[in-house]
Amino acid sequence: MNVENKVVIIPFSVDLKEPIKTLNLEWLKKYFRVEPKDEIVLSDPQGQIIDKGGMIFYAQYNEIIVGTVSLIKIDNTTFELSKMAVQDGVQGLGIGKKLILHCLAIAKEKGMEKLILYSNRKLLPAIHLYEKYGFLEVPLEGGVYERADIKMERTIHH
Repeated sequence: MNVENKVVIIPFSVDLKEPIKTLNLEWLKKYFRVEPKDEIVLSDPQGQIIDKGGMIFYAQYNEIIVGTVSLIKIDNTTFELSKMAVQDGVQGLGIGKKLILHCLAIAKEKGMEKLILYSNRKLLPAIHLYEKYGFLEVPLEGGVYERADIKMERTIHH
């Protein structure tokens, strides 16, 4: 059985509010800095994402949560693919791919029309992954995240 089949995507639950924070802080501290906006969202994922119509998913491998991604509601048809993080040491297992595919399936199922995301060009593996799954670069508006230097979007075909 290959590794990818052992990775299970599970939804957020109240008793699982810490992993989104710990996984995201790990990479933010490694590459950038934790912005006030990150601190607010990651400290209250229920209030900041779920209660506002968004979703959070976790990747579980060998009973351990090793990855996360969120779909943050922008409006009724557009969601932001956000807060995606995979734990150090388990990269290369296809976890990011599995998280993105899950989000695309959910987007289709829920009738979303567009997914957007913000990233940074120095995160090459992430950018390549987004491109592989049909995300295209679009003009970036200012003031979103100071680390963001690229915005991408993907239309969901129904």
